[in-house]
Amino acid sequence: MAQSVGIKDVARAAGVSVGTVSNVINRPDSVASETRARVLSAIDRLGYVRSESARQLRAGRSRIMGLLVLDMGNPFFVDVARGAERAARQAGLGVMVCNSAQSPSEEADYLSLFAEQRVRGVLLTPSDASGRNIEAFRRNGIPFVLVDRVADGTTECSVSVDDVAGGALAVRHLVDAGHRSIAYVSGPPGLSQVRDRRTGALNALREAGLGPESLRELPTERLDVAAGRDAGARLLGLAERPTAVFCANDLLALGLLQAMYAAGVGVPDDLAIVGYDDIEFAAAAAVPLTSVRQPAVTMGALAAELLLEEIDAETAPTPHEHRRVVLQPELVVRHSSLAPR
Repeated sequence: MAQSVGIKDVARAAGVSVGTVSNVINRPDSVASETRARVLSAIDRLGYVRSESARQLRAGRSRIMGLLVLDMGNPFFVDVARGAERAARQAGLGVMVCNSAQSPSEEADYLSLFAEQRVRGVLLTPSDASGRNIEAFRRNGIPFVLVDRVADGTTECSVSVDDVAGGALAVRHLVDAGHRSIAYVSGPPGLSQVRDRRTGALNALREAGLGPESLRELPTERLDVAAGRDAGARLLGLAERPTAVFCANDLLALGLLQAMYAAGVGVPDDLAIVGYDDIEFAAAAAVPLTSVRQPAVTMGALAAELLLEEIDAETAPTPHEHRRVVLQPELVVRHSSLAPR
């Protein structure tokens, strides 16, 4: 195995001190141009790569921002990561993206990893409804911002979308189209987004003079396409089938759409469908999907900017003030919900 090239090797090849090599790497303007060129030539010739882990140990901090999301298989969180990465890169930081898979135990493991790696801060979409993981991580003194969530009992910064308003947008649209029997394909009840979207749906029904019995909930253990297909099978087995379905996210809606297509149920003529998130695949579905749009890229970027503000405040004369940013959703109407009743 080839030995790695160290800073001493570069210094020896360039005929300079180790300190001069360090200055070329970290403070190039402090080194004379001729000397700097000689050191850079040696670095290129030897293939030297700076040890970031060693630099972090000396500085006591890293150049990495952690991002822990519920499901990187969901394009919504990919867009959140894009926004966060863009803001972090402008600040000279990288992003370590991890996937909790909606598992509190995996979430705890990744938060421990972030603490071990001394990340500068963390963007977190929590899966642990009890808040124990957040409380344990808080003791590390690493700043964090909640993304797509406002957790009970926390005062940290957060960036979220008004999911109560989003649920109301979806069901109000269906009620306005004449639907009076609506199913809600939800997700794990421990997720606040699932509960808030259901609250918004019930609010819209109440505004229309309809009772909560007009909303039939079909819970799912996960928020993915397979869970949507399973919900579709259950829907098809109902003695009195609703005429419309609101799904807690677009992946559920796409799975439901697949199940309806396989069973010969027409969308939207026999069943109207509305999703949530407005991922890229929503518009490209066989039946373009009506969806409640969340500004995912903006959410990720704003969360990263709040985290960077808090990091910078560590050396500022005034303390950081936590903020909660709540963005507004938007209904995007497509063919899957357009058939009037």
